[in-house]
Amino acid sequence: MSKQSLPIAVATTGECCSPLIREPLSTDWAGDLARMFKALGDPVRLRLLSLVASHAGGEACVCDISDSFDLSQPTISHHLKVLREAGLLDCERRGTWVYYWVIPDALQQLSSVLAAADPTADDAALVTA
Repeated sequence: MSKQSLPIAVATTGECCSPLIREPLSTDWAGDLARMFKALGDPVRLRLLSLVASHAGGEACVCDISDSFDLSQPTISHHLKVLREAGLLDCERRGTWVYYWVIPDALQQLSSVLAAADPTADDAALVTA
């Protein structure tokens, strides 16, 4: 992926760099981010998030994604619960099925905290001593 296609966080103060570069994370924010990254540290949960995000309409019924895994329904439900508790997915019950969708702000937060630099900056500004 080229530098130009990487998402960046642009703070309201006009700062261009990741919070990791600007200043240390607060204890609370670091805890929130750690919960999200930990939830994504499992390959099944990462794949579940991807399946939900890439599903037509941006939401998926649990019945649409269960067949993609060689796991029991309770195990899939557990993984979906972990993703919900981490703030990465939200859901709604419709009749007997539960529909899930990705919370875009959560993904943006993860992306922007790891963005290293402004892609419009020249390469000399990106070199560190």
